[in-house]
Amino acid sequence: MGLLSEGSPLSWEETKKLAEHVREHGINQFINLYHRLKDRQGDILKWGDEVEYIIVKFDDENRVARVSLKAQDLLAKLNEKEIADPHGVKSLWRPEYGAYMIEGTPGKPFGGLMANLNLVEANMRYRRQEVTQLLDKDECVMSITNFPRLGAPEFTYPIYYPKPDDPKSAAKSLYFPDEAIFPGHPRFKTLTRNIRQRRGEKVAIKLKVFNDENTKIPVLGAPKNEPDVVLLDAMGFGMGCCCLQLTFQACNITEARTLYDQLAPLCPIMLALTAASPIYRGYLTESDCRWNVISSSVDCRTEEERGLKPLRENKFRIAKSRYDSIDSYLSTEGGKYNDVPLTYDEKVYKRLRDGGIDDLLAQHVAHLFIRDTVSLFSEKVHQNDEEDTDHFENIQSTNWQTMRFKPPPPNSSIGWRVEFRPCEAQISDFENAAFVCFVVLLTRVILSYQLNFLIPISKVDENMQTAQKRDACRKEKFWFRKAHHRARAPELNGTVNGTKENGVNGYDENYELMTIGEIFNGKPNTFPGLVPLIRSYLQSMEVDTDTHCTIEQYLRFIQKRASGEFVTTATWIRTKVLQHPDYKKDSIVSDSINYDLLKKIQEIQEGTLIEPALIGQGNRSKTKDFLPPALQKHLALNGCCVGK
Repeated sequence: MGLLSEGSPLSWEETKKLAEHVREHGINQFINLYHRLKDRQGDILKWGDEVEYIIVKFDDENRVARVSLKAQDLLAKLNEKEIADPHGVKSLWRPEYGAYMIEGTPGKPFGGLMANLNLVEANMRYRRQEVTQLLDKDECVMSITNFPRLGAPEFTYPIYYPKPDDPKSAAKSLYFPDEAIFPGHPRFKTLTRNIRQRRGEKVAIKLKVFNDENTKIPVLGAPKNEPDVVLLDAMGFGMGCCCLQLTFQACNITEARTLYDQLAPLCPIMLALTAASPIYRGYLTESDCRWNVISSSVDCRTEEERGLKPLRENKFRIAKSRYDSIDSYLSTEGGKYNDVPLTYDEKVYKRLRDGGIDDLLAQHVAHLFIRDTVSLFSEKVHQNDEEDTDHFENIQSTNWQTMRFKPPPPNSSIGWRVEFRPCEAQISDFENAAFVCFVVLLTRVILSYQLNFLIPISKVDENMQTAQKRDACRKEKFWFRKAHHRARAPELNGTVNGTKENGVNGYDENYELMTIGEIFNGKPNTFPGLVPLIRSYLQSMEVDTDTHCTIEQYLRFIQKRASGEFVTTATWIRTKVLQHPDYKKDSIVSDSINYDLLKKIQEIQEGTLIEPALIGQGNRSKTKDFLPPALQKHLALNGCCVGK
């Protein structure tokens, strides 16, 4: 969830008055941090995943499933191991926005040895079991992107009702009670209140309803001028969703900027491949993904900033929410693909340039800093800019984008990092591990083969919208680069080894529309495919038998998901609803449908139900809890880790 500073939250009026103070000192902190660490070299590959979970409570007698608002109590128990042995635990647990959500990560980062890829799924299983042991018999921990009836009547346990007219309410939602917001840290309700107050009105998240034979239009709660819309009116509808994220440590700042750029065009592709959330507020919608929902849920732009009124009180027209896809590349090579005008604060930009920051990075930071802080604590107002970075992180951590460029924390052994943020949470540990390992391997291929996936930022934006359409993985095409080699890389199956760059900006003929299947599995004479590129890379690496078997299982699954042989989680969910005997062809996911759907999901994640259309049959990795003894001995003797 980002920066979790401790202290007393300020009101929006108090926070607003300190906006320039935070901006000024945040920039000073970044400049100081940059110059301390810009020449840092030699950090080895370390990486880790983050999986967010929802706690579900089943009422079997009445065939109802609800979210269980017990995250705070669960976290208190889960964190006991970390408190007792912070360096020896196998998992770490953190709060998330919802009072029904928790976030689990490995106890320590994975390293660069190929065998580390065989630990991921086992660690995810451990995390799930660790939580399950603390739950009641009628409860279940689920890695689902969205609880289908979030915001529908009585969706919480205990049952709470929204109080939109309560002066103390942070959300003032018609559907999402404040009690569903995590109560154990003031950040969450503070963000909810301040985003709403800065915007000048409640957030408005609008999703087209899936219009079936008996769908009633207008949809209940829809705006008069948009009768076919499912309206969501609170931050919780977006930040109450779960996702799967990865963070990578680079060997230096240049490599981090390269990875940031090269992974950015993959974000919409991975979003489409992991699509998992077609239901909102108990309605089937035309969307398969959470992304635009979250983007709208934290959209604190005023009417002036959204272009609905002339600029008078605000400085900028801002094209996107503070939660969206990236707006510019950071590497020298990526700069020429920045074809969308970037809004940034000239004063901040000049301060950065005068402070010795290069043009592209200065623009990036100055763009982040067009946003106001929306959460500030009284104890954190005055800081030492030579040592602290809280003001910088305050703005940085509330720009939630598809990729995040992360400087090293001060006084830390951690290096320059990038965070990959688009993927939706999958039902099973096998699926989540498959996508994690795929992206990790892809970063190694990008760096080893010096691949180039850059396309214009405008095309990445277009792909982000395409990715969220119903069944986009099988039905849509995406802009993708066909000239993928910056330097050496093998030719695969007679495919081209590059295309001459033409045009004023140097990219006109280097990308085209491809299906997800073509991007992952290859397109003859155009693009070899991401999976074949990974397999080629693996041939040059020393990989133990079990790890190789596990990786191959993951790659086969991903190939079949990409080709359409396996469906996305979103398509599977949608199909189960449409085929349910209680479904009235009215777009409504009733309590009974929701109950049966979540019971099936529980059986899938526990391995008692096989769904061939979703993950096939017999997908069994050879995941392990520990590295092979021979590798452990080697590491103990040499203290080394394979980087790339």
